[in-house]
This record gives sequence, C-alpha cells and structure tokens, in this order.
Amino acid sequence: MTDNRATALLIVDAQESFRQRADDWARTANPQVLSNISRLVEDARSSGELVVWVTHAEPGTGGVFDPELGFVEVMSELQPAVDDLRLTKTTINAFSSTDLEEQLKTRGVGTVVVCGIRTEQCCETTARIAGDLGFDVVFVTDATTTSSIPATETYGAVSGAELMQRTQSILGARGFAAIETTSGRVAARVAA
Repeated sequence: MTDNRATALLIVDAQESFRQRADDWARTANPQVLSNISRLVEDARSSGELVVWVTHAEPGTGGVFDPELGFVEVMSELQPAVDDLRLTKTTINAFSSTDLEEQLKTRGVGTVVVCGIRTEQCCETTARIAGDLGFDVVFVTDATTTSSIPATETYGAVSGAELMQRTQSILGARGFAAIETTSGRVAARVAA
C-alpha cells in the first residue's frame, strides 16, 4: 500500500467480557494475542499513529457485554493512553453504531490496521466495512484470536485455528486487506 495519509490502529473488542467466559477464553486459538496487540500499540504510538480502542456493549442484556456488569473495559494488560480514541459499539463491526468513520476521516486517516478479539466476527467484519468505506486495510492475524465453534445438528465443528486461517485467506486472497504479522509490521518500521 502506498497511501501517504495517516494510519490508525484499531483494536477491536480486546475487553474483559471475554475473560468472563472462562472456558472459552482458556481455549483461545492464539494465547499470544495480548502480547502482540501490546507490541502493535507501542509501535503505532512511537510512529505517531492514532490508536483506537473499540469495545462491544449489549446494554440491558444482563450478560458479560452488558456495561452494567463492568466487563466492557479494555483488558487489564493493555493500557489505553489519554490521547487514544475510545469508542463503544453495539454492532458486530466498529463502524455502523459509532462515529468511527467520521473520526478517522477528520484526522486524515487513510489506512486502518485491524487487530483484536473474534478474528472471524468483529475483526473481519470491521476490516471488510473499512474497505467498503474507502480505507486501505491491514489485517494482523496473529494479533487477533478466536475460539472454536462446537458442532451442532446443523453444522460441524470448526477450530479457532481454522477460523483464523480462513479469515486470513479470504481477506488476503480476495483483496479485502493486506495480511501482516506483528513481527513483520514492527520490523518494517524499524528498518524504515
């Protein structure tokens, strides 16, 4: 990508709500996700990029995404800074229920780097919508994670690793996003 406009790092749903599903979180497909997100945040800040924290809320549901329970907070290992943008969404993607598009365009952002939790849901959907809105999209798969989908009478089981690989393949091979690794992204900046 050769876009000279600003870049923003979007961290989607890296929130305490997921830890409340202890069995699910214990089986995460990528145990390094929080470490990789931290590296991306540090790199983005040192490059002067906008860091955007997006959390998901389901008000009034009484579940782990209900803000009243206190879990709709960025995971404790991750530290949003005062200058970072923080938004709360109520839809799968980070754009439809927030003013994220306006916030990015006002700041001259042309490229978004997507990472976070639920690779195939909120992260992938955010990446696709970002592309539809005209942003260049970078998807850092190893800074995302998900968990398996158990088999039911209707469909078969899919492992978290398979979901992550599927998302990476579709986004990359179909031109929805450039696929990068955390190490590759950080190393490219150091070399530049």
